[in-house]
Amino acid sequence: MRNLFSLLWKYHFFVFFLILETISLILLVNNYSYHRSLYFNTASDFTGNIYSTYGNIENYFSLKHENKQLLEENTRLRNKLSGLVVYSDSLPADTNSNYYFIPARVISNSVNKRNNLILIDKGLSDSIEREMGVVSSTGIVGIVIGVSDHYAVVMSMLHRNSRISGRVKKNGQLVNIIWKGPDFTKGEVTDIPTHFTLSKGDTIMTSGNSLIFPPGILIGTIKSNQQADNLELGQATLNFSTDFNGLEYVYVIKNREKKEQEELLNEVENE
Repeated sequence: MRNLFSLLWKYHFFVFFLILETISLILLVNNYSYHRSLYFNTASDFTGNIYSTYGNIENYFSLKHENKQLLEENTRLRNKLSGLVVYSDSLPADTNSNYYFIPARVISNSVNKRNNLILIDKGLSDSIEREMGVVSSTGIVGIVIGVSDHYAVVMSMLHRNSRISGRVKKNGQLVNIIWKGPDFTKGEVTDIPTHFTLSKGDTIMTSGNSLIFPPGILIGTIKSNQQADNLELGQATLNFSTDFNGLEYVYVIKNREKKEQEELLNEVENE
């Protein structure tokens, strides 16, 4: 205690100066509106920045939960509309579909290989099976080729063995879609008959002939067309509707009647 008094006495002029300055500031803020508003504005800005920063951090960590909720809600809506297949942005067509959607998150994905695969976080325990179609919110993604209890591997459209049956929206003509690489944004439309020509912007959708994808799911739009010579089938370049490099969430499609359909086809073929 004696040392404290000695220290205060040694610097008593400086301590006295601080006390007077504090009293002066208090009187100034309390008696002049401009200075009082300046003080509160400064304090508000400081605390506001703190709360804003905290809010941004909190929102960032809650984003994953919100994305999951949004995916589940989208899935419920898709399954409610499972009998409606969108042939355009605004015109649904009733198909009495037997398909429903299972949401999944992308664990790993590649776009720069010759055979690109996608790993998702749903498997046998979630009713995922081989040869199920996979789509994104904007279009087709690929087909399930491997399944474990909790994960599945999808053969991306960006794979040399990928071959999807498509249909030209404007006339219903059947075509096939493949990927030759290396551009992950573009595919190839093959087997185009010589009696009609695709135009830039024409829409290509799933045909529904494979029993894997329902008809009418968007695959992409025509970028350019190579006219067929003589009796050869033509080809065209397609802009994929799906951003394969930005995939985070997908939907696995289950065909409720696929087993019965396949059994009937096999029975007829073996007769």
